[in-house]
Amino acid sequence: MRRKVAFLFPGQGSQYVGMGRSLYEESADARAVFDEADEVLGFALSEIIFSGPESALNLTYNTQPAILTMSIAILRTLEHEGIQADVVTGHSLGTYGALVAAGSMDFSDAVKVVRRRGRLMQDAVEPGLGAMAAIIGLDAGAVSLACERASRLGVVAPANFNGPDQVVISGEREAVENAVQEAKGLGARRAVFLPVSGPFHSSLMAGVEAPLLDFLEGVVISRPRVPFVADTEARYLQDPLEIRRYLARQVASPVRFTEVLRLLSAEGVEVFVEVGPGQVLSGFTKRTIENSSVFSLDPCKGGKAALEFLREVL
Repeated sequence: MRRKVAFLFPGQGSQYVGMGRSLYEESADARAVFDEADEVLGFALSEIIFSGPESALNLTYNTQPAILTMSIAILRTLEHEGIQADVVTGHSLGTYGALVAAGSMDFSDAVKVVRRRGRLMQDAVEPGLGAMAAIIGLDAGAVSLACERASRLGVVAPANFNGPDQVVISGEREAVENAVQEAKGLGARRAVFLPVSGPFHSSLMAGVEAPLLDFLEGVVISRPRVPFVADTEARYLQDPLEIRRYLARQVASPVRFTEVLRLLSAEGVEVFVEVGPGQVLSGFTKRTIENSSVFSLDPCKGGKAALEFLREVL
């Protein structure tokens, strides 16, 4: 009996210079995705992905379409092999990859949306005023308490619930720095400041919602053909209007990825496949769902061997 499969699409932070080059060279399906992104956006995004410089790739308005393009290139290789998902989800930006996989958005539309989304998010807060930090080894309740104590210095709150032992916080830099110290005082093993250009998934992103929704009004969103779970809602969404509104709200709402993984597991998902660069979501899944079968398909991170195995078992 075939095991139930979820495709997980990663978000910002998984990018690296050179990702996808081997896919581009070896797969006509993947090459068509990179070429389509270049054509739709009107510049050579693929050159930035393959050759950098890293500073250009890490600009949010380049990072987001780059990760989406890499993810869909991997998706097309899966589809070519006849490997299909029973359910899809994404982490933040990864939502757009999930919606493309579900047949809810065309890739050409999605890559235009995330380019605009990245620009809006980068411009929402003046550089240097915001920060994000991963708190490791402390439960969500204690992290929330640390943020509450630090909020006297400014906006700070949990932004990504990534696993039972990792919560990312986001907000104004001074408040985030203070919350990190509070978290360490409450027993956190360590804290890592993230190399991002803004305080994403915090209330400081609220100004992005209206212009992003306006842009989304010009994009066709269909009812997903594959069940889709929304990351900040931790529930299935089907109605196109509801999906459109969710995509606008998402930028200022915390990602509830731990709840998403537990929902999928409770509904019988046994195989989790990370479709995109890196292995970040694979790590979250292994720490959250015991005895899960987890595969990362980044060709530079052992993805070719994982694909060979999936051919055999699915």
